[in-house]
Amino acid sequence: MKRESLGELEELVLLTVGSLAGQAYAITILEEIAEQAGRKPDVTAIHSVLRRLEAKGFVTSSMGGATADRGGRRKRFFTLTVAGRKVIDETMLVRMGLYKKLLTIQGS
Repeated sequence: MKRESLGELEELVLLTVGSLAGQAYAITILEEIAEQAGRKPDVTAIHSVLRRLEAKGFVTSSMGGATADRGGRRKRFFTLTVAGRKVIDETMLVRMGLYKKLLTIQGS
């Protein structure tokens, strides 16, 4: 069975959406990636990745209420789906398996 693969930025965004637990929108995702990974991708790249992840069924989105600080515009919040959690779990298991193998080789 073919496993869905994620690009590096897709993986980071998906992990970030899950870790922000209901408070994930483009700017908070961007800020969290900058803080945790030391990278600052362009906000348009974040939007593009979020659209791809939503099309794949890995995240869902909903509109929040309008806020004065955004000139009355609403934020689109993203949530990790069951399928998104599954693909990120599988990705992390592969990475951890390879890393453990590396540690074994390095330790000998």
